[in-house]
Formats: sequence, structure tokens, C-alpha cells
Amino acid sequence: MKDSRGVALAELALVLPLLLVLILGMVDLGKAFNEWIDETHLANEGARLAAVGYPAIAGTCNGATATNPNDCLARYIQESADLSELKSGRTGTAYAGAQDAAQVCISYPTNPVTSSHGQVGDPVQVTVRATYHWLNYLIKQVDFGATPIEGKATMRLERTAAPAAAAGTTCYPT
Repeated sequence: MKDSRGVALAELALVLPLLLVLILGMVDLGKAFNEWIDETHLANEGARLAAVGYPAIAGTCNGATATNPNDCLARYIQESADLSELKSGRTGTAYAGAQDAAQVCISYPTNPVTSSHGQVGDPVQVTVRATYHWLNYLIKQVDFGATPIEGKATMRLERTAAPAAAAGTTCYPT
């Protein structure tokens, strides 16, 4: 035990990288969970607006009248995201890869009881999805992969959907 100087420093040098990856992983997991919560909140807000046929949003899109009101509604939902990465994405840097903005899709699934869609009482489903890049601040050095994260909400229509809206699925950005 005479020459044990520096052993603690050597042990720290071996353990510190693993400890940092563990701590950064926990922080990143919290960030991914927060993104999922934001996506679910946006989907819920969008499903409510679609269910009541909110006319202030559904009629015009940046001053131009839309033929499908869901085009404007999907855009409004996507642009009302609190996280800037969900709203506009992120450009790539020397340390982090690029991330696309969240995609909002509005659809009218067929009612299993009445076999109709877009009518009062039928479901409207809003899905918000984005691809989450794990440990994106290290992605240029090591690729930790990407996971699609999705928030989804379904509500019953309180107003009949516009025929153009109920015809299929509307997504923004396409």
C-alpha cells in the first residue's frame, strides 16, 4: 500500500465516461418523454377542434380559402406546438443531426356500428408524430438511432365533417 497514489484518479478515468453516458441517457429519456407528452397534448387539442368543426381555423389558411378544412387545421395544430423541434424541426449542426418537424394527420375512421364516417357521432382521429434522435448531441460521433414517437387522440364528431375533409387522411407537412 505504499504506492497507491493516483489509483483513485485512474478509477475515475475508467468510470466517468460510463457515468456520463448514464446521466445523459436519463436526461435524454426525460426529453423524449416530454416530446411524447407534447405530441399527445397537440393531438388532443386537434381532435377537439376537429370534433366541433372549429370554423375560425378550418375555413382559411393564411388568407386563402382551403377546399379541405383539415389542411388548415392540421397546419394550425402543427404550428401551435410549444417545442420548437416539433414546430419547425432542427437543422443539422456539427454536433447534432437534423430533425424534421412533427407531422399532424387528421382522419375519419369508419364507425364500426354505423359503417359511416364524417357524420355526427363518428370518430375523428388526430395523430402527431415525429422521429426522436437519441443523444442527438453525440450523433455525429456515434449513431444511437432514431425512434418514431407518436401522440394520438380520437373523439366523436359533434358536427358533420365537410365532405372534402371526411374523404381521407389529411397530413401536414405532407
